[in-house]
Amino acid sequence: MLPWLPPSPVHSPPVSEALRDPGGLLAAGGTLAPEWLLAAYRRGIFPWFSDNQPILWWSPDPRMVLFPDEIRIRRSLAKRLRNGGFTVTANRAFEAVMAACAAPRAEQPGTWIGDEMRAAYARLHTIGAAHSVEVWRGGALVGGLYGVALGPVFFGESMFSRVADASKIALVRLAGAMSAGGGQLIDCQMHTRHLASLGARDIARQRFIDYLEEWLGSPAGDPSSGDLWVPACWSFAPLAGPASHSD
Repeated sequence: MLPWLPPSPVHSPPVSEALRDPGGLLAAGGTLAPEWLLAAYRRGIFPWFSDNQPILWWSPDPRMVLFPDEIRIRRSLAKRLRNGGFTVTANRAFEAVMAACAAPRAEQPGTWIGDEMRAAYARLHTIGAAHSVEVWRGGALVGGLYGVALGPVFFGESMFSRVADASKIALVRLAGAMSAGGGQLIDCQMHTRHLASLGARDIARQRFIDYLEEWLGSPAGDPSSGDLWVPACWSFAPLAGPASHSD
């Protein structure tokens, strides 16, 4: 039976109890209040559900992650970064990025980023826990990503592109800024070929949880305690820093 979580107190089962089919599904219920979301991320859990479902909580095994220093920039992407006429910013258009991520796509006409999710992450953005990276060209928003930052970990939620490689550019600049600013890990949640092509890889869920315990401390940490991650990560310098290049 899938555990049903009441609205109070904030609680989740051990991630080891997540189902194998569907892989990583842990519990249902609870709320999307900031205290629920931040406690979940600290435990390696995230919400993922559509508008016609209850809130569903997940912790997949394996977990796809990207270590910032391992970002892979192919030659064509490096050329686009240099000559594509893009400007990258952070936290300039958080809700616009979420709206673009929620828009239907050819390969995925529905969306899991419904009104309830958008309102919940807007609240996290207001308190300094959720962040966006925006990619602009000619004054238009053409790509970006958003997620939650705690300690030196960025928990990626979604990304979008309106022109070729714009979401990749957002991720490359985030990884570079994290490398320069003390960031340790980007959580990509579930395996995709797109993210694997950029250097992300699968690790065992328990190893991921070990990283969170090492870098974030107690899962019961207070989000007002000052450990929300807003270092120099968000001041984007010209693209520099460690990266691997391949054809």
